[in-house]
Amino acid sequence: MRVKLIALVGPTASGKSAFAVALAKKLNGEVISADSRQVYRGLDIGTGKITKREMRGVPHHMIDIASLNKTFTAHDFLIQGRRAARDITKRTLVPIVSGGTGFYIDTLVGRISLADVPPNKKMRARLDKKTNQQLLALLRKYAPRRAKNIDTHNKRRLVRALEIALSKKAPPSRTTHPPYNVLWIGISPSKEDLRKRIRARLMARMKLGMVAEARRLYKNGLSYQRMENLGLEYRWLAHLLQKQITRTEFDAGLSRDIYRYAKRQLTYWKRNKDIRWFAPNKTNDAVRLAKKFLAL
Repeated sequence: MRVKLIALVGPTASGKSAFAVALAKKLNGEVISADSRQVYRGLDIGTGKITKREMRGVPHHMIDIASLNKTFTAHDFLIQGRRAARDITKRTLVPIVSGGTGFYIDTLVGRISLADVPPNKKMRARLDKKTNQQLLALLRKYAPRRAKNIDTHNKRRLVRALEIALSKKAPPSRTTHPPYNVLWIGISPSKEDLRKRIRARLMARMKLGMVAEARRLYKNGLSYQRMENLGLEYRWLAHLLQKQITRTEFDAGLSRDIYRYAKRQLTYWKRNKDIRWFAPNKTNDAVRLAKKFLAL
């Protein structure tokens, strides 16, 4: 019998973290975070990492498990995420996977299988000479599905995706035997509500010291290039700290890019017809659905 697992998805700033905690409290569950940047220690304010207080006593896995000096991959997430799920189910609790990195979640639950493609130094060196726009154009040609949801500003990810797509081995594909029985729950605010949430969340993080966090990370050895590769908030923070943009340009540009990212996330998840969508304030409806799923 396949293990039952709940996957909670939705765009950034939609309220997934609080929604996941509410579900876990009602369903006797624990949360597996699926965020490609919250795995790193030190990226706290910029990623909107959930605090101990916000966890309300619910254990969270896959947060603060990697050093910024190393690259954490989807394969790393697959191995460690499934280990966390096994640990949760062994204790007869419910694993709730929650996060905004759709590729990670699909890999974890078996909707996508990773290609076993080792690093190709010669290919990487050749691809690294190209611009992000050139890399994206190639990816759209050779792996259009991956191109639709990748961070177009993250050169390292673009190169790796092309490395896989151009390899003689098979690229990532759907698997026919997923290891979990998954209940898909999605959070989908209205467009106007999402814009307001993104803006409010960004302003709150600025007040908490997001710029100071980036400055401290740089002082402790995190290069501006690495910040660029981390994407979104840290890319804009790198530009701000180097005085390439003004604070006004930072606020406007980052808000715009976060909203665009949220739309890409929604586009990615809308292809999954198994997702049952709820408004952010409909936690009780989602709990009722989950209880029926778990009782089957």
